[in-house]
Amino acid sequence: MNNQNIHKYHDVALLLLRIGVGLVFIVAGWGKLTGIEGTQGFFGQLGIPLAGLMAWVVAIVEFFGGLMVLFGAYARIPNLLLAIIMVVALLTTKLGGEFSAARVDILLLLMTSALFILGSGKYSIDAVLNKK
Repeated sequence: MNNQNIHKYHDVALLLLRIGVGLVFIVAGWGKLTGIEGTQGFFGQLGIPLAGLMAWVVAIVEFFGGLMVLFGAYARIPNLLLAIIMVVALLTTKLGGEFSAARVDILLLLMTSALFILGSGKYSIDAVLNKK
């Protein structure tokens, strides 16, 4: 594939990344929101300060941030927040464990970081808003 084709499909690649990242976080956030007591207990077991509050924060950021990423609406903000959540998840639940347990979290950290840097692309609400 030559450079012209790579550039041609850049926005399609960003859309595919947004779909994948967005759906994963929407599902994860929904699971936390609908089972918030369990999430709060888990966060407490991990020693996360203000576990009850932080469970709500993470659940809301994952669900609504996932929607924002999916549709590319002000998506740099949720991608940054989701990347931070993934760093905390890696440090609190995966550090010192096997790589296989952390690989999905590492991929999500890298993908949210890439979307933060690159933006949403032309197939997004951000692109529509920037045209005005």
